[in-house]
Amino acid sequence: MKSLFKKIIVAIVTLEAKIVLKKYKPKVIAITGNVGKTSTKDAVFEVLNQHFFVRKSTKSFNSELGVPLTILDVPTGWTNPFIWFTNILHGISLIIFRHPYPSWLVLEVGADKPGDIEKISKWLKTDIAIITRIGDVPVHIEFFKSVEHVVQEKAFLIDSLKKNGVLLLNEDDDRVRALSERTDRTVRTYGFSEDADYRAMKVRLRYENRVPTGLSFELRHDGEATALRLYNLVGKHHIYVALVAISVADHLKIPLHDIAASLENLMPPPGRLRLVEGLKGSVIIDDTYNASPAAVLSGLETMSRLDLKGKKIAILGDMLELGSYTKEAHKEVGTAVGATCDYLFTVGPRAQYMVEGALLGGISEKNIMEFDTSRETGKYVEGLLEKGDVVFVKGSQGMRMEKAVEEIMAHPENKKQVLVRQEKEWLER
Repeated sequence: MKSLFKKIIVAIVTLEAKIVLKKYKPKVIAITGNVGKTSTKDAVFEVLNQHFFVRKSTKSFNSELGVPLTILDVPTGWTNPFIWFTNILHGISLIIFRHPYPSWLVLEVGADKPGDIEKISKWLKTDIAIITRIGDVPVHIEFFKSVEHVVQEKAFLIDSLKKNGVLLLNEDDDRVRALSERTDRTVRTYGFSEDADYRAMKVRLRYENRVPTGLSFELRHDGEATALRLYNLVGKHHIYVALVAISVADHLKIPLHDIAASLENLMPPPGRLRLVEGLKGSVIIDDTYNASPAAVLSGLETMSRLDLKGKKIAILGDMLELGSYTKEAHKEVGTAVGATCDYLFTVGPRAQYMVEGALLGGISEKNIMEFDTSRETGKYVEGLLEKGDVVFVKGSQGMRMEKAVEEIMAHPENKKQVLVRQEKEWLER
């Protein structure tokens, strides 16, 4: 989308969104952070959707354009003027006429560059603000002076809270927890720390026929302990997602047994630490939506905890937009790969630093190969797979690592339902 055209569209749909919010007065839950925004949004939506009329951000509509589009319930028009004209007409219709409208909105709010969240927080007033995890080297940090500047940008979401609003913070992230000092609103925390208001303990991976099927954990809140089960979710950060959903629902007085039922069959979004059946009896951990160092390390930790007898294989693409942290971050990830995996296959020029780290981490040089494209990598790994192998696939959005998953998944005919970025516009890129 051309710059001037985009500015005009953003201005129009934002104005319409402001008017729609004022007219329909929905309650607003806004979520930011660098790890887990989309999964958190989906989990919160699931537990609320059983009790309220709720709308959530479509996919990752979390920008200055995506947030208004969600409020108006219209798709992106990409570069098609006709679609944008239709979207604008829909916004006008919402304003002039009375339409059924959600009582709750669950919105992602992201920051690709300084000022993104600050602008949105000036007109989006929230009832519940959630900050997930920042990490030591956040995604998109290339456009910020430091990690602290990223934190400052995320913190602008707190300023959007209404007088009776509630702030939910990740207790286990020091930078996030410290943001409680920024507000006099009610603050609740979640995590594994004993200081968290909603605390997870005794986390266990569950298996069926030696295939991982989900997690179980114990929730501690207000001095009481409750056993909970999550099917289809295997990553530690999925526990954080569940804790946020529980804390939001508990604040809204939804019974815990209803919350548990909503979370039991929650599926991770495509490309976000999702288990996919691989060729020859292998298991794929598809985490291909995007990549930050913290998210890659979290995925490797998940792989290390899987009790599978085969080889552990990492297919990793470049992590983009890290600026001066690029070499250090890739090398750190590579070192973790060396301590976790038997094989490393990389995609992209920046991943050469992963190779350096992997060699330091102890992986054999003969078990490392570098490729130019993700599809080429997947085709090579296909010949290596055996029953019981687990393959972790991740990289930044621009590396299109889902193409590697497509090459090694057992049922590629289901790719449109399973993989990320299967829309026509993406497939043509």
